[in-house]
Amino acid sequence: MIYNAGSYEVIVIGAGHAGCEAALASARMGCKTLLCTLSMEHIALMPCNPSIGGPAKAQVVREIDALGGEMAINIDKSNIQMRIINTGKGPAVQALRAQADKLEYYREMLKTLLTQKKLDVLMAEIQDIETSDNKITGVITKTGARYKCRCVVITSGTYLKGRIIIGDVMYDGGPGNQFPAMKLSASLLKNGINLGRFKTGTPPRINRRTVDFSKMIEQPGDERALAFSFISPKQKKPQMSCWLTHSTPETHRIVMDNIERAPLFTGVIKGRGPRYCPSFEDKVVRFAHKDAHQLFVEPEGRHTEEMYVQGLNTSLPEDVQMEVLRSIPGLENVRIMRTGYAIEYDYVPPSQLKLSLETKMIQGLFTAGQINGTSGYEEAAAQGLIAGINAALKIQEKEPFILKRNEAYIGVLIDDLVNKEIDEPYRLLTSRAEYRLLLRQDNADIRLTRRGREIGLVDDTRWELFNRKMDSIENTRAVFQEVSFTPADEEMNVFLTGMGSAPIKDRVSLWELLKRPEIHVADFEKMKWIEPMDAEISEQIEVQSKYEGYIAKQLEQVKKFERMENRKLSPDLDYDEVYGLANEARQRLQDVKPTSMGQASRITGVNPADINVLYIYLEKKRRN
Repeated sequence: MIYNAGSYEVIVIGAGHAGCEAALASARMGCKTLLCTLSMEHIALMPCNPSIGGPAKAQVVREIDALGGEMAINIDKSNIQMRIINTGKGPAVQALRAQADKLEYYREMLKTLLTQKKLDVLMAEIQDIETSDNKITGVITKTGARYKCRCVVITSGTYLKGRIIIGDVMYDGGPGNQFPAMKLSASLLKNGINLGRFKTGTPPRINRRTVDFSKMIEQPGDERALAFSFISPKQKKPQMSCWLTHSTPETHRIVMDNIERAPLFTGVIKGRGPRYCPSFEDKVVRFAHKDAHQLFVEPEGRHTEEMYVQGLNTSLPEDVQMEVLRSIPGLENVRIMRTGYAIEYDYVPPSQLKLSLETKMIQGLFTAGQINGTSGYEEAAAQGLIAGINAALKIQEKEPFILKRNEAYIGVLIDDLVNKEIDEPYRLLTSRAEYRLLLRQDNADIRLTRRGREIGLVDDTRWELFNRKMDSIENTRAVFQEVSFTPADEEMNVFLTGMGSAPIKDRVSLWELLKRPEIHVADFEKMKWIEPMDAEISEQIEVQSKYEGYIAKQLEQVKKFERMENRKLSPDLDYDEVYGLANEARQRLQDVKPTSMGQASRITGVNPADINVLYIYLEKKRRN
């Protein structure tokens, strides 16, 4: 029996990384919000690798933070290791990565949710979404409770009709053997939302006490005090090491001898898996010429013996998984604590979404996270934040919040999802961002804090800290540009010669000297030509000086990009009337309904020739 249980402005379905960000954003923007979860004990769960960050992903986490989200603050509280990777490369691809204590991450996020004003958390399975005239009106739980609302954000992860697969063993289930959501898919289909089927997987977890670390290479954390959030205090914490080992020819032989038992190759698994995080058996088959693959053994927390074998995602039978593990150096006597598995699940092809992450078919229905065909906690959290913001803005009858490709990796992520044909779980990469030198992890706050303030997510404390930092950067930059030296300055030329740098021949400022690759801000501090400064300010000054020319070139490219973005397209434009468009382009344009010429140019199947045809059509229409 269905009964009326209450009403909210926004209801979020699912409390993973996307759901937590969506619910917090909505509540913090003043909307009465309900967050529904299948299990109170698995909020912000890390069913796969318990880590945050890495290339492209670190940039996303800091963008979430700059906008007023929670992920960065939470990993700063709960990390057990933190380090910067790609330090030998340029700032565009350097990235912070943290290993999490997964239970601590859950506890800290739960505490944040339960103490947030205007937010209620409910353990319930939502089985049906109610609509009227293609508008959201409410949801119904498994127990018959009806909650009225105006917006729903679905962040169901891999739970929709989830199916666990281990060899020839198959059963309905969510990540980590939780309950799946078996009824919500039917409700989406009933409301005109098309669904697809994807697959992902996870490796076996092993007992630390059965690992021989003497046969592995230690991967320690960074000695520096690091933090993801721009407002977290930078403090050194005890670091737990990860460990590097490799598979062997014997490992690969075991896989190939049992390949007929691998669901990935027997046809049992129907869903498409992630190319950039493949199953181990897939790697062995595809890269048969390789004798070894890297494997990282990583701790899951300070107070557990459980360890994660990164790189060994598998759905092989349990007995084969044990045999495979014991063929790896350091794991000869290992014991499994959790068996690796594959999971198939329903997802919403994201071409059905607007750039705000609202569905085109139903007003007030948003989707975010793995339900949109993505992989990764960071990509999920970013979408959740944007969906939560836009649900709140819809309630407030304001324009949607949309980040462009030149503003944020989050903009690249959502633009790709909506405009590209997603036929495998999407993973964000630095190579997907054409303006990545502008979208660095170090300047995420400079790019986005003002935007977060405008929508009401950046509080007074963060805003004050940001303005203080911006003033400091501006003042320090002025000092570097004003302080200069001439060839007569003996001390300067001795310093330059000692650094392996050419002496100066004309008057030159510290700003210009800093452009030299062998010269750094710390060198000027040692020579007492400038006062010691905060590491964040030093980093900004150095990057802005050394890459000034490259940044200027990218800004020129952005101007061209913005001209295309500013050429708006009507949502009512009938592409069947545009003579000369290729059939595929016409169909894709009708499906996506781009809002600008720039967006149209990025849609899969739309070629430059089609864009020229569209330009000519619009120009003729304008003249008429």
